[in-house]
Amino acid sequence: MTAVDALVAAGRRLVEAGLSPGSSGNISAREGDEILVTGTGAELGRLEASSFSRFSLDGEHRSGARGSKETPLHIGLYRRDDAHRAVVHVHSPHAVALSCTEPWAAHSAIPPLTPYFVMRVGQTPLLPYRHPGDPALGDDVRSWPQPIRAALLANHGAVVAGADLGDAVDRAIELEEACRIALLTAATTRRELDPRAVRELAERWGSPWSAPTLD
Repeated sequence: MTAVDALVAAGRRLVEAGLSPGSSGNISAREGDEILVTGTGAELGRLEASSFSRFSLDGEHRSGARGSKETPLHIGLYRRDDAHRAVVHVHSPHAVALSCTEPWAAHSAIPPLTPYFVMRVGQTPLLPYRHPGDPALGDDVRSWPQPIRAALLANHGAVVAGADLGDAVDRAIELEEACRIALLTAATTRRELDPRAVRELAERWGSPWSAPTLD
């Protein structure tokens, strides 16, 4: 499967999962020192070969469609970690809703309520609000001081990186579910995972989590 074919399939999965209303959101995949990213206004459920732009990792538009204004956000995750080979940015409803609330903690806006969030996504900080397309969003995600592969953008949505497109889409879906559960339990006395359980899950699955020092 070519990178374009994989991107088209990933876009359809995101729409089918309810994570990309209308023409919102964008996805990308890394090929060597370049990335293919959906162009401005592309609908993720109707992608075709002409829907994509090709950029260098320095942000130079090399060919294809008019580049998405969110391209710097994607580049920030690629430049942060060479293991990031695909990026999904969506305005999914529960992620957007949770991004409009105060974060659970400095290192993660989302509390560890289920093992699957810790295993598949890991800590997900809330990045400061910037207007959509602000190049500083890429700087924010690149310079975050703790290990991450996902973040909420304040009052905006979510961005997730993966080892490939299937991995990134899976994490985006799990992140949306974690946000939904956090919102559903917000008004209750909820039971979070014990910090030792969180640390054990993160270590076993190799997911990022800045746990407090435990005796």
